[in-house]
Amino acid sequence: MGKSRVGVIRFPGTNCDRDVFEAVEQSGAEAVWLWHGDQFDFKGFAALILPGGFSYGDYLRSGALAARAVAMQSVREAASHGTPILGICNGFQILCESGLLPGALSRNHGLRFIDAWVDLKKAGGKTTFGAALKVGDGIRIPIAHADGRYIIAEENLKGLRDNNQVWLEYVDNPNGSIANIAGVTNAAGNVAGLMPHPERAYHEWMGGSDGRKLLEIWK
Repeated sequence: MGKSRVGVIRFPGTNCDRDVFEAVEQSGAEAVWLWHGDQFDFKGFAALILPGGFSYGDYLRSGALAARAVAMQSVREAASHGTPILGICNGFQILCESGLLPGALSRNHGLRFIDAWVDLKKAGGKTTFGAALKVGDGIRIPIAHADGRYIIAEENLKGLRDNNQVWLEYVDNPNGSIANIAGVTNAAGNVAGLMPHPERAYHEWMGGSDGRKLLEIWK
């Protein structure tokens, strides 16, 4: 039986793609590059990942231009068919801008770029990413963002909680995100996004390996 194939999508300005690619390969899956300007057949992939970075230089709004890329047509098709999809940092912003995840990411409270390790806890969610974690379990992984403050209308926040779509929460909120939210899922649970970087916490020499708990779903 061959390895599971995981697509890693690259946009102009993506800069965490190699880190994600290596994490996927080291987990035992086959990582495959996917280019923003091309459509692709999603049926050949066990999962898709949109890495972090500064797609299109974060012009207009972070993720807004990438959300309109050709490859996102295939991502939308994959999402509608239940393919597991993960957006990390800028990837999370892209998924929100494309309407595949609820809410939006705005400028950090304090208007500063934040680069730090943060403690998270699993709040819920139906995603297969980190499915082995129980609600309340904690992990420690780094953040690196300027536009990481998760926002959503109060009435829609209630809907997120009622639908079990709040996935990860900050223990100590670093950026002013509403309700301490660090990651959410779509209603079906197959699309997930988070601001922290699990691929930067994959080995102990990096400072911790808790990122494995979120990424290794294809074993």
